Amino acid sequence: MAKHLDLEEQEQLDQIKHFWAKYGNAISWLLIVVFGGFAAYNGWNWWQRNQAAKAAVLYEEVDRAVQSKDLDRVGRVLADMRADFARTTFSAQAGLLAGKALFDGGQLDKAREALQAVLNESKDEGLQAVARLRLASVELQAGKPDAALQVLQAKVPAPFEPLLADRRGDVLLAQGKTDEAKAQYEAAWKALDAGNEVRRLVAVKLASLGVAVDAGAKP
Repeated sequence: MAKHLDLEEQEQLDQIKHFWAKYGNAISWLLIVVFGGFAAYNGWNWWQRNQAAKAAVLYEEVDRAVQSKDLDRVGRVLADMRADFARTTFSAQAGLLAGKALFDGGQLDKAREALQAVLNESKDEGLQAVARLRLASVELQAGKPDAALQVLQAKVPAPFEPLLADRRGDVLLAQGKTDEAKAQYEAAWKALDAGNEVRRLVAVKLASLGVAVDAGAKP
């Protein structure tokens, strides 16, 4: 009986050896791929968290520079962020913050560069829409209304559409295209919720053009 069991075990061992000889290499590579992928996934998540943490520190530096109105420092820190963390949300937010500060400080070329970088590098459609609104103001202030209108032609998330219409109205009015400006203001007014502060401002613009609307009424 013992001899029979030994032969059976030997047969099983031979079968295992045969199976491993035939499939062992493939199984080994499969395990390498699976565990390697798991390690890579964890490594990628760690890298992203590390990048976000470093970008957050630089964002705070941009914010402090903006608060102190140190525009040179704003530009330097923003350049560092774009060099190392261009694809992070913090970098896009810093670009918006810097763009506004540089615009308010009269540095239109640098403001344009900061806001254009948000459009080029960020994947967040909401942040891109805000960048478009601010970049249009930069172009209009720079005496480039056609460039401003071009910036405002892109498709944006629905909540931003009336804001872009309002800004298009501003640009068209600056060009002396009163009827087209009215149409854009009316589109913005109808799309905004009653009670919205922007809607009240649009109503004031329409009133200045001879169009009477109830700022608080529902569209």
